[in-house]
Amino acid sequence: MNFEEIKYKVINNIRIKPEEGLFLLQKAPILELGELAAFVREVKNPSPYVTFVVDTNPNYTNICTIDCIFCAFYRHPGEEGEYTYSVDELIQKFRESAAMGVTTILLQGGVNPNLSLDYYIELVNRTTKELPDIHPHFFSVSEIVGMAEVSRLSIEEVLRKLWDAGLRTLPGGGAEILSNRIKKKISNKKETADQWLDVMRTAHKIGYKSTATMMYGHIEKDEDIIEHLESLRKLQDETGGFTAFIPWSFKPGNTPLEKIIPHYASSTRYLQIIALSRIYLDNFAHIQASWFSEGKKIGQIALHFGADDFGGTLLEENVHAAANYVSKTNTDEVINLIKEAGFIPAQRTTLYQIIKIFE
Repeated sequence: MNFEEIKYKVINNIRIKPEEGLFLLQKAPILELGELAAFVREVKNPSPYVTFVVDTNPNYTNICTIDCIFCAFYRHPGEEGEYTYSVDELIQKFRESAAMGVTTILLQGGVNPNLSLDYYIELVNRTTKELPDIHPHFFSVSEIVGMAEVSRLSIEEVLRKLWDAGLRTLPGGGAEILSNRIKKKISNKKETADQWLDVMRTAHKIGYKSTATMMYGHIEKDEDIIEHLESLRKLQDETGGFTAFIPWSFKPGNTPLEKIIPHYASSTRYLQIIALSRIYLDNFAHIQASWFSEGKKIGQIALHFGADDFGGTLLEENVHAAANYVSKTNTDEVINLIKEAGFIPAQRTTLYQIIKIFE
């Protein structure tokens, strides 16, 4: 096995195997890997556009009982600093966001056992009816599982009730690394890798679209990253329900995992992950670069390593902020960053429909 053999397969649209993906991650020269990923990006998305969405990422509660050791955001019920917003308060926040040009609300929270399923149904229903210009991109897999446990309904029943209320897309949070070996160590109260995939499978079959994510740079090995990508690729073959893949590196500040992993993953590692993802996930339409988690300059470089999307404006964000990692932007800066990187910015919807092009 060598890089040229794998490159030949990629250029000729022949799917690479897990062992070949591992070779690319471990042994491929970074610039050649990036060049190959950029080729794939051109084939899949031949337009000169790089898309972005005007969104915000509030949280409805920080109360959570699953105690992930990589999270600095959550609080236990009754603990100092815990909060839960009412539906009325959230609708008001959404109105304020809409007035600022936001088109997508990326909403997640802790797994709060004190909230009934009716709370979530009302929130979706009122958002879609009272704010028709806002797309609700609500609730990670972990939250869906929590709703099922509280309501004593099946995952499918919960998802169908949310669908009937107007929800159409789900964020890909909660995946971390889709390896049960890793999940047992960093989030042992959370759903397993198989359960995460099953929730997404069920959602896709109902009609939902979702993103897929990966949080790397902690205790995983290279083989775990390949296992994660392979699991996503297989599910996408089955359902076609994923719109995009979004990797980001673990931020250790204020977390129990900080004692084990005291340093951020390198920027080079991020570019490797972006490039490998674009090559390996041959059935995904979009790979998202993260100006937010990796820094704006690295986000720009990632656009030359296979990414075709620049993510969202994230006008509000609290989870990374709790880990002492803060990065802010606005729509004008995102447009300028994309132009500086040599591309044409295009504002999109959650489902990647182009709204406006900024020549």
